[in-house]
Amino acid sequence: MLKIALYICPQTVCSSLSMAMDAFNLANQLAARPLFQLQRVSLDGQAVELDFARIAVDGDLRLAEQADLILLPATGSAIERNLAHNAALLPWLAQRPPAQQLASLCSSAFLLAASGLLDGRRATTHWALARQFRQRFPQVELQIEQLLCEDGHLLSSGGAHAGLDLCLHLIGQHADNELARQVANALVFDSQRGQQSRFAPLLPEIRRDSPLAPLLQWLQAHHGEAIDLARLAQQAHCSPRTLLRRFKENTGLTPHDYLQRLRITQAQRALSQHSASLEQIATQVGYADRATFAKVFKQLCGETPGAFRKVLRGAPESRLPE
Repeated sequence: MLKIALYICPQTVCSSLSMAMDAFNLANQLAARPLFQLQRVSLDGQAVELDFARIAVDGDLRLAEQADLILLPATGSAIERNLAHNAALLPWLAQRPPAQQLASLCSSAFLLAASGLLDGRRATTHWALARQFRQRFPQVELQIEQLLCEDGHLLSSGGAHAGLDLCLHLIGQHADNELARQVANALVFDSQRGQQSRFAPLLPEIRRDSPLAPLLQWLQAHHGEAIDLARLAQQAHCSPRTLLRRFKENTGLTPHDYLQRLRITQAQRALSQHSASLEQIATQVGYADRATFAKVFKQLCGETPGAFRKVLRGAPESRLPE
């Protein structure tokens, strides 16, 4: 029987905790035998007050030291607060032996990274936290496009429901893949969603009062046309050099990169809304040929346009991300 210690703190997200517990308890039920033993732990062994519930625990971190797997449910997006309130956890995590698996759901990847365990390792977290994670932990190889990531005994998952992908992966790893499939079916969960990158917006959010707002609105209407820096500068009534500076300041991108992201964003919408051919969509959003379109699409989305469309249509792919 695999012993799993679920770490609970005041910042624990209720839905993340309950989702993990439901998955492993359901695996036991469907297998008709106890494959997974769940124990709830807190820093001091005392019950924890969450936003919507008071969670009783089975013990403190000493109990978790006997577990085969330590699971950190999501702790929300207030990263500074979370790290400060869980400062005592970090050195304890750093001392865990390699024989003990450690897994983080969503934002709790910050706890694993702050302990130093992820240095030089691959990891993922919620796509919206990518910039903050990279700035704080540049030594971690962040693979933000992945729904889940496993590097040795360390596992991490992306946002919200990706935590269930991680739990299913663990069920398949420590029991069998058929049981993981049964759990996914019982939870009416689609484990064929592709990569996390399909959920992340490609374009940065721009304020309405941005000096670039008129130009970006024009680009929305003309992105399918042949556009170069000179034409954009003419439309913005400034020099190309000035435009490059303004673009970088307001979007963090060059005009060329912004245009590519705009075109691929429009292509994603076209792929999800109608059955036009890839050649037709490529032309519609501004590419001269399908090959160029597919290359840029894969660079930005982590998958080909065809794979993106297949997932939307429910075509079979590998059941669990690697």
